[in-house]
Amino acid sequence: MPGLKALTDRLAPGDSSRAVTLYTSAFSIGVGFSFLVSQLVAESLGWRNAFFITAMGPVAMIVVCLLLRPVKPKSASGHLLDFGPVVRNKPAMGFVLGYGAHCFELYGVRTWLVAFWTFVAASNGGSSLISPIAVSFVFSLLAMPASVIGNEIAIKIGRHRAITTIMLSSAAVALLIGLFSGGSLWVLLPLVALYALTVPADSGALTAGMTMAANPDYRGATMAMHSTVGFGLSALGSWGVGAALDAAGGTTSGTGWLAAFAVLSAGIALGPIALWWSRKDGGGISTESKSVG
Repeated sequence: MPGLKALTDRLAPGDSSRAVTLYTSAFSIGVGFSFLVSQLVAESLGWRNAFFITAMGPVAMIVVCLLLRPVKPKSASGHLLDFGPVVRNKPAMGFVLGYGAHCFELYGVRTWLVAFWTFVAASNGGSSLISPIAVSFVFSLLAMPASVIGNEIAIKIGRHRAITTIMLSSAAVALLIGLFSGGSLWVLLPLVALYALTVPADSGALTAGMTMAANPDYRGATMAMHSTVGFGLSALGSWGVGAALDAAGGTTSGTGWLAAFAVLSAGIALGPIALWWSRKDGGGISTESKSVG
């Protein structure tokens, strides 16, 4: 979030959704490559070298940050940890809570995807078209184009409408994966590929909506709330999927995976409720028109 604040402080007034979306979707590219590179390095050079190699990314970015032209941060009103105005801003909080639902689903599936595809491979005679790590990598790699496309749809048809459609579609795909979890690879692979698009497609639109709906005097605090809610529910999503698996038969049971994906589906389905709440009694109307323009 400090990086996002530094980015938005450098942008001209107006719709910054494309820049924000590119920034947030780059995160998933880094996550995907870190999974793949760390595994390949660990297998060939040992696990300690995997840490050294992946640490080169942050070191390189320290150099990049030092080379950037200094920009004085835009001042904020209020005192430190003044979140009252943030909570009272319903249009912004709708995006914040929607982002929480998004993170619940994203990290729930990202944490357990390798275990799920291992189960799928075992259910199909121990063979798989692609390895579980490769599935995880491709899942993360598709996040960037999906997030960019999702934001473009939001610009065209309206942010709330686009995000709600994406979230409900993702909930439906999650249920389908759960229902066919013990089935054929040829059914599950397209479903997982589709899920790799629906899960991140709302990310950029949500974060861009939050930055535009935030009061400029409390934009940093709004971003802090956005991050705290998002990553707090990320942990809950990972735990919730694991708890559902344990309760319904474990990682070797199709019933267990049905319960796990049902939890993911229920989690993301809460997002549209948050967006509806934020627009109730006229909240969020001006934000919607601004995001479309």
